Amino acid sequence: MFAVIKTGGKQYKVAEGDTIVIERLAAAAGETVTFDSVLMVGAGAGVTVGAPTVAGATVTGEVAAEVRGPKLITRKKRQRQTYRRTIGHRQDLMEVTITSINTDGKAPAKKAAAKKEDAPKAEAAAADAPAGDNLKKLTGVGPALEKKLNGAGITTFAQIAALTEADIAKLEEELSLAGRFAKDGWVEQAKELAKEA
Repeated sequence: MFAVIKTGGKQYKVAEGDTIVIERLAAAAGETVTFDSVLMVGAGAGVTVGAPTVAGATVTGEVAAEVRGPKLITRKKRQRQTYRRTIGHRQDLMEVTITSINTDGKAPAKKAAAKKEDAPKAEAAAADAPAGDNLKKLTGVGPALEKKLNGAGITTFAQIAALTEADIAKLEEELSLAGRFAKDGWVEQAKELAKEA
């Protein structure tokens, strides 16, 4: 079975398993794209020609890679005007492997079901993880700084209270906090907040 599709102002004759190079679409490598502008569908001697498209026909493909076309050089010159311009251009393209041609109007079965299974596992892991303290209770700590501290592994007041001078110096250097622990008194505040909790 073959189909003629239109994309990017051009027409392509495709069959299942073919790889075509088309103008870039809004999709990343590995994603699935669907072409609705199917101009002709044929199987053996039977050919269906659309007016202008075949109703209910779609072609589905998977983006194999994003590439760039060859460099094209354009030169402009005006005689006796000392006017010369050189312009280069490389077109953004993508390679698409055709996975299915549908004529019944139904969408093809999606392979993305495996990715949906991973999401509940991540949510369950987040639910099982112990909840950290609200570090924004410390003087001078806002949402951005709390995120930085959480990224460094600091999630509770007890962890801040147990920091040594060497640990504080290392953290201040990694997170660009230059003296904030001593200036804002985070260790003392953390010890008091850890007792309350």
